Amino acid sequence: MIGTYVCDLDELPEVGAAKADVDGRIVSIVRTEDGEVHAIDDTCTHANVSLSEGEVDGCAIECWLHGSRFDLRTGAPSNLPATVPVAVHTVQVTEAGDVLVALAD
Repeated sequence: MIGTYVCDLDELPEVGAAKADVDGRIVSIVRTEDGEVHAIDDTCTHANVSLSEGEVDGCAIECWLHGSRFDLRTGAPSNLPATVPVAVHTVQVTEAGDVLVALAD
């Protein structure tokens, strides 16, 4: 995969999210409890706030403002008030620990 270098894996929270600018697009880089790394658009589709400030629970992130939850694999909202999914981007973590992101179209 060819992607944009975003950060080193050890710069991410053990469980949680960090905001990153990937080629001019703001994304949340999220590490789950099982160590998987995901990338989604950072803006909640309901309230236009940063998802990287939300709580990670399993393979979902919850918006801190109104509690909308988004699946990190699909971007689909799993509870209201959000009804529109967020974009999901491809992530690769290299053997050296580099986190690379390829943006979705």
